[in-house]
Amino acid sequence: MKTLLLASTALVATAGIAAADVAITGYAEIGIIGGDKYATDQWHTDIDVTFSMTGESDGGLSFGAKVDLDENGAFGNTTQGGETYFLAYGNLRLDMGDTDGAFDAALQEVALAGGSIADDETSHAGYNGNSGLDGTFDGQIARVSYSTAGFTAGLSAEIDDTGAADPVWGLGLRYSTDLGGAAIGIGLGYQTQEDVADLVGVSLDAKFGGGFSAAINYTQADIEGQSDEGTHMAVGVGYSMNALSIGVNYGEYTDWSLGCGDCSGFGLAATYDLGGGLAAHLGYGNSDFGNDVESDSYSLGLSMSF
Repeated sequence: MKTLLLASTALVATAGIAAADVAITGYAEIGIIGGDKYATDQWHTDIDVTFSMTGESDGGLSFGAKVDLDENGAFGNTTQGGETYFLAYGNLRLDMGDTDGAFDAALQEVALAGGSIADDETSHAGYNGNSGLDGTFDGQIARVSYSTAGFTAGLSAEIDDTGAADPVWGLGLRYSTDLGGAAIGIGLGYQTQEDVADLVGVSLDAKFGGGFSAAINYTQADIEGQSDEGTHMAVGVGYSMNALSIGVNYGEYTDWSLGCGDCSGFGLAATYDLGGGLAAHLGYGNSDFGNDVESDSYSLGLSMSF
């Protein structure tokens, strides 16, 4: 606590140079997980501490950094371990570190509401979260984006630090608008690594009155050395009202040699806010790997936000 107070005092003392802010947040989980995915039912515990730092220069340049201390390898200078950085001026922004590529940033995921302590709803065989080729190397990504009048355009790159392979490049375009009380979002993305794969993706999402939401996304992959193009399709619906949030999603792959060839799965999650930072969670995921091979998982527990 004394260290935090000293750091805060130092920031206040330099207010003439830059207006800065440091925030510490925490998150913890306890519960039970089980299903075919695990050898046996077992206890689940997890804890996460995040430091967020933001500031603004006298010239109006916003800047910041964030580190997630439940990640491994944090603070590496050429690798990512949960840390992110940004610079922003007006509508232009640069994000670096453990951030999404432009493809992922433009497309909407289909896990729309609720959440489980073991991520059952996003770890089944039919889910990919539009991550595309992100993480091909060390996961350290640089993304430049520009936003205006509901449009956001982005360009990203992930580099092979050994110099042996070509970078992964990403392009993304997202448009958001309000139509008759429904918030509509459209995302288009392209991602490529030369002589490896080219991905094209599209998503459509909407938030309606009464707490309902829905999303669908589709990705087509032209994979080097594969005659058929791989595809992934996913759809999800969500409902949030007062303390309760529930989400259901389904996804499937076809000829996707970058991962599971012909897999599908569905997941559901429910969260009930108990107030004061405490919430109850329920999750379930079911995976079909083809050839009559299936697996499932479930979780039940509590989360604590600080």
